[in-house]
Amino acid sequence: MANQPKNLFIGFLLTVVFFAVLFAMFMEIYPGKDGENVNAFTYSDNLFNSMAKGSTNYIPELMDKAAKADGKTFDLTLEFHDGAVEGHEGYNAVAVDVARDAAVILGGVAAAEAGGNQLKVSGDLGKVLGAALKDAEAMFNNDGAALKGRYDMDERRAMLLWWKVLREMQRQFTLAKDKPTSDLVKSVVNKGVEVGYNFYGIAPEKVSDKAGILVFALVFYVAYTLWWGIAIMEIFTGLGLKMTKGAKKEV
Repeated sequence: MANQPKNLFIGFLLTVVFFAVLFAMFMEIYPGKDGENVNAFTYSDNLFNSMAKGSTNYIPELMDKAAKADGKTFDLTLEFHDGAVEGHEGYNAVAVDVARDAAVILGGVAAAEAGGNQLKVSGDLGKVLGAALKDAEAMFNNDGAALKGRYDMDERRAMLLWWKVLREMQRQFTLAKDKPTSDLVKSVVNKGVEVGYNFYGIAPEKVSDKAGILVFALVFYVAYTLWWGIAIMEIFTGLGLKMTKGAKKEV
């Protein structure tokens, strides 16, 4: 049935090579964490996460900003609700437990009293934000043991509690139309707590140290995509399928 056998053969050969490479990428033969082998997709994900971590540490800068809030007192009643935290399977999101455990992490820097799903907390905002950033920095540096020692709980849970507490504090400051304070708390959450949590367990790498593999990955991605496109084009050409310009119709 081939109209152009040579093109069909080239297209078939390119397709076989494409899927052979794809199969190799799914094989767990690439170096991963803790000496375990992983597939190419996990390897590249780990690589880009490591390079992102190497250039995403805003915590020292945030600590300077938080220090400017020293002496700013607050007195809030935070309210929590039952519900899962998306992407954090196994996290106990029962509101009563959140309020109780949040009192534990706040206890060293503020007056915190849990009652039902509410948490009454008062103190110095700069000290509270500083404590949250101290924990975020420990997580960013893969020192989860520091949080376990301070709070006697899983380090990830402790950071999720900080996330919930600060998010609720931000909401309260927003309702009170205190935009500067709301923005400060928001930046601590987004660039401090979330960054520390998300990069926990990842070894940082400088882009300059991985320039070779980075260039290879980008070139490979472009070449591999073009390879598949050429394979399809050659197969269609071999089968006699062509794209022609349609006749223009005057209206």
